[in-house]
Amino acid sequence: MATARTPSALTIGTRGGIGESVPRPDGTLKVTGEFAYASDLWHEDMLWGVTLRSPHAHARILSADVSAALATPGVHAVLTHDDLPAATRYGLEIQDTPVLADGVVRYHGEPVALVAADHPETARRAAARIRIAYEELPVVHDEESATAPGAPLLHPARDDAHAAHAPHPNVVHRQPVLRGDVAAARARAAAVVTGDYEVGMQDQAFLGPESGLAVPAEDGGVDLYIATQWLHADLRQIAPVLGLPEDKVRMTLSGVGGAFGGREDLSMQAHACLLALRTGKPVKMVYNRFESFFGHVHRHPARLHYEHGASGDGRLLYVKARIVLDGGAYASSSPAVVGNAASLAVGPYVVGNVDVEALALYTNNPPCGAMRGFGAVQACFAYEAQMDRLAERLGLDPVEFRQRNAMAQGAVMPTGQVVDAPAPVAELLRRVKARPLPPERPWETAGGDPDVRALPGGLSNTTHGEGVVRGVGYAVGIKNVGFSEGFDDYSTARVRLEVVAGQPVATVHTAMAEVGQGGVTVHAQIARTELGVTRVVLRPADTRVGSAGSTSASRQTYVTGGAVRQACRAVREKVFALGRARFGAYHPAWAHAGLLLEGGKVTTEAGEVLAGLAEVLEDEVADAECEWRHRPTEPFDPRTGRGDGHVQYSFAAHRAVVDVDTELGLVKVVELACAQDVGKAMNPLAVTGQIQGGTTQGLGLAVMEEIVVSADGLVRNPSFTDYLIPTILDTPAIPVDVLELADEHAPYGLRGAGEAPTLSATPAVVAAIRAATGLPLGRVPVRPEHLTGT
Repeated sequence: MATARTPSALTIGTRGGIGESVPRPDGTLKVTGEFAYASDLWHEDMLWGVTLRSPHAHARILSADVSAALATPGVHAVLTHDDLPAATRYGLEIQDTPVLADGVVRYHGEPVALVAADHPETARRAAARIRIAYEELPVVHDEESATAPGAPLLHPARDDAHAAHAPHPNVVHRQPVLRGDVAAARARAAAVVTGDYEVGMQDQAFLGPESGLAVPAEDGGVDLYIATQWLHADLRQIAPVLGLPEDKVRMTLSGVGGAFGGREDLSMQAHACLLALRTGKPVKMVYNRFESFFGHVHRHPARLHYEHGASGDGRLLYVKARIVLDGGAYASSSPAVVGNAASLAVGPYVVGNVDVEALALYTNNPPCGAMRGFGAVQACFAYEAQMDRLAERLGLDPVEFRQRNAMAQGAVMPTGQVVDAPAPVAELLRRVKARPLPPERPWETAGGDPDVRALPGGLSNTTHGEGVVRGVGYAVGIKNVGFSEGFDDYSTARVRLEVVAGQPVATVHTAMAEVGQGGVTVHAQIARTELGVTRVVLRPADTRVGSAGSTSASRQTYVTGGAVRQACRAVREKVFALGRARFGAYHPAWAHAGLLLEGGKVTTEAGEVLAGLAEVLEDEVADAECEWRHRPTEPFDPRTGRGDGHVQYSFAAHRAVVDVDTELGLVKVVELACAQDVGKAMNPLAVTGQIQGGTTQGLGLAVMEEIVVSADGLVRNPSFTDYLIPTILDTPAIPVDVLELADEHAPYGLRGAGEAPTLSATPAVVAAIRAATGLPLGRVPVRPEHLTGT
């Protein structure tokens, strides 16, 4: 170690820390089309992998003849279930999903065989030559067919932890939540409303299709470059399928073109690795848009029955609800979705008496799992419709009625958990209501010719304002943040601080999947704030560092951000120790605890500069690797639903303004204002973008987006021609009001922000359409025929 020296005089100042709208490091590359996504991966010696999928929703495989495919010139391998080397099933929690169909196919599009060839078209032609003989079986498509006497059991040999509490083998998981005495409360109620609601199957509709490149290694292992949400969960499932130890399956995150929950389950990860190990060559797999609709899970469609009762002065007395989610053929994350739907079923309101039952079914419909909002979206649509109906029954303003029943900090959830952080539900509603309304008849111009872009139907020029009616609607929602119900939710971060070319440089390494949420920006901001440096390098996410958990549940800034902060602080203490050793004899302040790193210098709390980081470090490296966990949660009781199941709650409210062409059934969303509490806006511009993005996804569910599945289990619209998502022409003005009420239990007081706006956007839009038309509208998406009666 160098001898102690007197530090030179320095100035202070660090830019680009938390609270600033720092630009995304990948932003310019993405908007110019230069960003490398997983579908751009290339290896000069690679083969192309293709999947053969089932044309039936439920069928027995009688035989498989792959000889014609193997005889196709350019084909290197064809694999079926019989060729699998080790484990044949996988799953996030329940290992019930076959790697390749195991004698029975349980949904339309299930993988049956794999082909590797030297050209993608060759692989597709070879796959078409595989001859599979099927015997079609009865299709389970809803609760009635799933639980009827003699119903086909889709997984008859279940031994998972949820089976013991399921009322039927075709029920994946059931969660009740019970509080108080609903019967007694009903007897006291001055107003009671009941309603049946339905939510269609929404797709995540990420623009970057599933893709990856598997490269066999000399040690007998494999390197997988993949677009995913959770590297280590993929690793945990893939390694047993390959028959390899986890240290021989090395995973690196590639460019991800959106996720929204749809990449939390495996798609082609194991398939690409199996083909690479069989052929001894790199194998690339890329789904086209059609196949992508079959290659990932979707949002659970739901049927919901609600009953609300209130006193004459507008106080909620009880809520009774039954929520039935269609989980499709395999479990995916259905148990956790059920837990969310049940525990959040009454919304952000104080209700003393609750009787909720939520369950997910096994059916022969496409598998459903994680999607932004995760069980809370479906419940929010129903309970907010009920709040409007109950307010009308009582003769109360719908916003004032919500505010009268709104929870606040200290409120008790139906599960018995105390909300111990700010819950500004009434204030969020006040803010969206207080906004000026957009002008009426915005299509009218000074020249007399209408601006059709502002009309329902837009540039299709279907109307010039005849039959167009305006409506305004409100909604508010509650969403949990982070993994719940006792899950060990942690993240790992490795931070290194050294001098490069005379300047201090911090390097941050985590396994966080950057899927568009902006974590790469925030992690650099945290490092700048904690270490007082300008230059921060982010290592590619891979499995050479410990798990960062999933990029889902609005958890990454909270949990992986917490790990980065902790690792930075450990590094900072090492820097102070070095400084004391080198310069402590020259200034008594080095002995004090209140030292800071700012602007590349070590300073006192009073701002006195003690040394430059480069001088303190010289040729030394200060590094640390830390695991960080949020407060523990606990499972919900399987009989009562009691338990402190969630670590944090987030809240958002919306006001929707719509113009509806009542003659043609067309809807123009004019404005969709949002107010949301984010605790701490780590990057204000990014937070606003997340809120606007979540709002737009909620708009899509309200009036456009649904995967249509026939009664025989077949997907009818697997394309962006027939599955419609909002474009820029469909997206209204989305003014955002951000509150920053710190949660003292979270790093920097932050609150997960990505999901909450997706909840309340949907019911707000539908409430506005109801206000315009007077129709009850208990189903989303709202279609033109629902408005015209045709």
